[in-house]
Amino acid sequence: MQLSLGELAQRLGAELIGDADTVIRGVNTLKDATATDVSFLANSSYRSQLPDSNAGAVIVSAKEAADVRGAALVVANPYLSFALVTQMFDNRPQPVRGIHPSAVVAASATLGDDVCIAANVVIGEHCVIGDGCEIGANTVISDHCVLGRDCCLRANVTLYHDVVLGERVQVHSGTVIGADGFGFAPDKGRWHKIAQLGGVRIGNDVDIGANTCIDRGALGNTTIEDHVIVDNLVQVAHNVRLGEGTAMAGNSGVAGSTTIGKHCTIAGGAGIAGHLALADGVHVAAMTLISKSISESGAYATGTAQMPMQEWRRSATRFRQLDSMAKRLQQLEKSHEGKA
Repeated sequence: MQLSLGELAQRLGAELIGDADTVIRGVNTLKDATATDVSFLANSSYRSQLPDSNAGAVIVSAKEAADVRGAALVVANPYLSFALVTQMFDNRPQPVRGIHPSAVVAASATLGDDVCIAANVVIGEHCVIGDGCEIGANTVISDHCVLGRDCCLRANVTLYHDVVLGERVQVHSGTVIGADGFGFAPDKGRWHKIAQLGGVRIGNDVDIGANTCIDRGALGNTTIEDHVIVDNLVQVAHNVRLGEGTAMAGNSGVAGSTTIGKHCTIAGGAGIAGHLALADGVHVAAMTLISKSISESGAYATGTAQMPMQEWRRSATRFRQLDSMAKRLQQLEKSHEGKA
C-alpha cells in the first residue's frame, strides 16, 4: 500500500505543507518513522521528538506545524486523523470469501452474500448471517443467532443461542457472548441455579475485545447500544445495559442489572456493583469501585493515591483506627457540650 502526500491530504481533508508527490508507504511513531512513513503528534508529551523526526510527513495541529522537520499535514484533530490513516494502511490479511469445506452450517441457517466462513466454524439452526460477514476459524454460533451485515468474528469466538448483533460489529478472539449470568438462589447451604431465559442484543458499530464475557439476561436481555467499545478481559453481567458510545477498558467489570448511560468511560480495573444506574457522561477512574448510583455526569474515583509502601502501611493502620477515633471524638464533643 502506498499513497502520495497529496492523496493522503485529500482523504483527510488536511492542509498540506510540503511536496504533494512524496510517496508514503506506512505509519510509524515520531521516533521510529522514516522518510516513507507518516507520523502524528497528538500528545504534548512527545513534542520534543518532533523537530528531530525523520518522518516523511507528520499529522499535526496548526500550532505545531512550524516545528515539523519534513512535510506537515495540518488538521483540527491529529489523533482522529491518525486513526483514519491507520485504516488506510491496515495490513491485516484479507479473508477468503466463501465457506470452508470443514465448516458445519445448519440447513436452516441463512447466509448473506460475500460471507467468509473459515475452517471449523459451526453455525447453528435458524441463524441469520448478514452480507459481508467474516467468521474466523473455530468460531461457534449457536442456534437462533442473528448477525447484521459486515460483522467480523475473529477466531475462537463463541456465541450462545439467541444473540443478536447489529451491523459492523467486531468481536475478538476468545470472547464469549450469551453465557449464563451468575444467578443462583441459596437454600440450606446449597445453591439452586436460576435459568437464564433472556438473550443478548448488541447494536451497530460495536467493538468487543479479546477474552471478554457478556452474559445473557436472566429475564429480558443484556443490551449493548450502538458505538460501544469494550476492551479485553471485561465482564458484563446479566441484564446490564451499556449506553451508546460508552467505553470499558481492560479488566473492568459491571455486575447484574446495572444501567450505564451514554458516552461514559470505565477505566481499567474499575468495578461497578449491581442494580445501579449511572448517568450519561460519567467517567470512572482506574481501579475505582462504584457502589452507589450516580445521577450527575462527571469524573468519579475511589481508593488512595500512590505512595511509598511504608507510608501506605502507616495510612492503612490509621484507617483501621478511624472507627475508634470517631467514637472518642463523639465522646469529647458530648463532654464539651456538657461543660458549655
